[in-house]
Amino acid sequence: MPMRWPDFLNLRRLEGRIVALFLALLVVVQLMNLALINQGIGRNARASVAEELAAGERIFTQLVEQDAEQRGLIADLLQSDYGLRQLVGAGIEGDELRVTLQDVFKNLSERGEASFIGYANDAFQLVTATDPIAGRVAPMLRGVSRQQQGRTQSQIVLLGDRAYQVVVARMRAAGLGGWVFMGFEMRQDQLRELRRIANIEGVLLSRPEHGAWTVLASVLDAANTELVLRELPAIAQPAAGTADRAEQPPAQTFQLRLDGEQFQARLQPLAHGGDDKRLMAVLLLRSVDDALAPYRQLQWMLLGLSLAGVAVFAVGAVLTARRISGPVKALAGEARRLGAGDYARPVTRPSRDEIGDLAEAFEAMRQGIRAREEEVHRLAFWDPLTDLPNREQFSQALARRIADSNERFALLMLNLDRFKHVNDVLGRGFGDRLLRAVADRLQHLLKDEVRLIARLGGDEFLLLIEGAGATRAEAVCKRIQRDFERALSIDDQTVDLSAGMGVSLYPQHGHDPAMLLARAELAMHAAKRGQSGCEVYAASMDAASQESLSLLSELRHAIDAGELRLFLQPKVDLHGQRIAGAEALVRWQHPSRGMVPPMEFIPFAEQTGFIRQITAWMLHAAAQAWIGLEREGLAVPISVNLSTRDLMDQDLAIKVADLAAGVPPSALCLEITESAIMDDPQRALQTLEQLHALGFKLSIDDFGTGYSSLAYLKQLSVDELKIDRSFVMNMERDIDDAKIVRSTIELAHNLGLSVVAEGLETAKAWTLLQTLGCDQGQGYLLARPMPGDQFPEWLKNWRPPDLGDARASTILANL
Repeated sequence: MPMRWPDFLNLRRLEGRIVALFLALLVVVQLMNLALINQGIGRNARASVAEELAAGERIFTQLVEQDAEQRGLIADLLQSDYGLRQLVGAGIEGDELRVTLQDVFKNLSERGEASFIGYANDAFQLVTATDPIAGRVAPMLRGVSRQQQGRTQSQIVLLGDRAYQVVVARMRAAGLGGWVFMGFEMRQDQLRELRRIANIEGVLLSRPEHGAWTVLASVLDAANTELVLRELPAIAQPAAGTADRAEQPPAQTFQLRLDGEQFQARLQPLAHGGDDKRLMAVLLLRSVDDALAPYRQLQWMLLGLSLAGVAVFAVGAVLTARRISGPVKALAGEARRLGAGDYARPVTRPSRDEIGDLAEAFEAMRQGIRAREEEVHRLAFWDPLTDLPNREQFSQALARRIADSNERFALLMLNLDRFKHVNDVLGRGFGDRLLRAVADRLQHLLKDEVRLIARLGGDEFLLLIEGAGATRAEAVCKRIQRDFERALSIDDQTVDLSAGMGVSLYPQHGHDPAMLLARAELAMHAAKRGQSGCEVYAASMDAASQESLSLLSELRHAIDAGELRLFLQPKVDLHGQRIAGAEALVRWQHPSRGMVPPMEFIPFAEQTGFIRQITAWMLHAAAQAWIGLEREGLAVPISVNLSTRDLMDQDLAIKVADLAAGVPPSALCLEITESAIMDDPQRALQTLEQLHALGFKLSIDDFGTGYSSLAYLKQLSVDELKIDRSFVMNMERDIDDAKIVRSTIELAHNLGLSVVAEGLETAKAWTLLQTLGCDQGQGYLLARPMPGDQFPEWLKNWRPPDLGDARASTILANL
């Protein structure tokens, strides 16, 4: 599809031609102004740099003269030194005088930082000096005029590749003659001061009459100094014959580029002489880019103003053009929006003319199409009878839930009993009112527990329970069953309600929405066949599953072949901060499937009754684990879970005593789920009394999820309550869960029971539970379940976690 240009850039349209003409004229004028301004800025900046270089030359000359004056004072003090006069006036001659003066000058040279100090007679013949090079300097001092003999003089002398500033003082004492002179090598002092004062870089250079430039001193780095030496021969040759004349060559100005930066340079000769008629010069450099920098902001401001002017002019041009074509264009856009299926926003009337009438017609069309679209959407995703989501909406929501999170949930499928009979006897109208009443009941009853309720069709409903496992899903089923015990009255007709419910769990029973729905339906049919009211899906329900056909035989083989593994998870005393026990858990080390988690085979074992063999194995393994801990002096009580089928076994107490032979009853704690007790409270009460009489400690597991009767709870011979992990994990965020935890702890303590909190995962939860008076905790903050043979070593190395500054004051204040 070709790219579509905006209308104001399309020259084939009137709007585009108007905008293009206005903008072209403005852009041309602005570009001419910017070019002229840029040219003027560059010219002024280079002129300013030239003036700065000329001023820099004068500053450098003044710095040299200041140094000469200061050093002249040193020479003047030297010639007036009393000891030196005495020495010269003593009439000592020959080698003795030279050696004596040399020692004196050497000491003075070290103190005055002079390169050399010498003494010459009236004929400018060297008598002695601190450096042999002074012999070449003495004949060059003849330029001192007799009119200037009354004060100290200086001059620059070139000797080889070095330049010296020589100051000369006349021995003015009566009867004495000769000259005292001092030489100071010219280095970087004046150049550094020049850079500090005027931001000008400098290089001192020298060159023989027919030779290359050499560097005497430089404030540039080595690379840039080398680059300067390569550029100078081509641009800084003196005029022909100037080397033979007394006057110095004139200053030269040229351009250099160093490190990508443009410099303007000025080469100024300073001295000329020496044995090889060497020329000394100073090269001054000023960055043109730095000089232009202050103007850059002005240039950017001008450019910004120009762009702003162009933008404002463009906006004005576009607005002007759109006042002509705007109404038609707006209406065309509305038509395209409606064509794309956007019916939410009304069509606005752009004007009061005929185009406005056309816009009103578009609006009437939009309203009609939108009403029909909403009706189609409602029929596609909502059940028209109950106003609940239908199967399609539920399936899409289920797919999004699985894609967004790996947290567990449960699907509960509900099918009313005898609904066909109600339809046949009382009519379909009555049946429809019955379905609406059931939908209202479910929504009111489960509004705080169920995330989504849908009607699949007929008398089938589907519920999604967030964060639920088998225990909580079964508790929801029981709650629905109790609510359905109240008869429903419609049109003076009383109807007894009952239903079959099936549960599938994510992720244990599948990761695909279709599979979860199918397995929930299988469980629902199993519940209706067995008239149990509620069933959780098990592999045995699926006759087509090869896994279900072989799972039972594999489980039998797992015990015989020693494939089951005992895992232990520690429990901690929250107040004493010591390990107070452990819970025994089972894992299946399958030879081909690897480590099989309990949720993949325990429900099936409970369904088939094989759970009793697994419980027997667990009791024996836990007893052996306790004996191993006892040998190492690490014995702690080990808790073992009993299932509903175990609790219904009248011989359970005898079997437990036989399996736990060799360990004291206090070594084992038997955990029973709250829902297992409530399935048959009378039989459970009898079995628990038998176990309690044998001395075994008893615990109610997952307390708070089974809606147990306090009338039975107070009769049970139990020692401990375990608060379900769902309440403990949420109490830091949900004040209602925190209140449930607090109330459960208080209830247990009032009944004389100890309390264990499952799901202890944070230091803040530890602090909160400790403050509420909870006795023990169990969770990932301590450790995940570990193989039983690793538990003793872990127990030896365990240290209480650092609770830091974990506080729960905000939660406690709201309880």
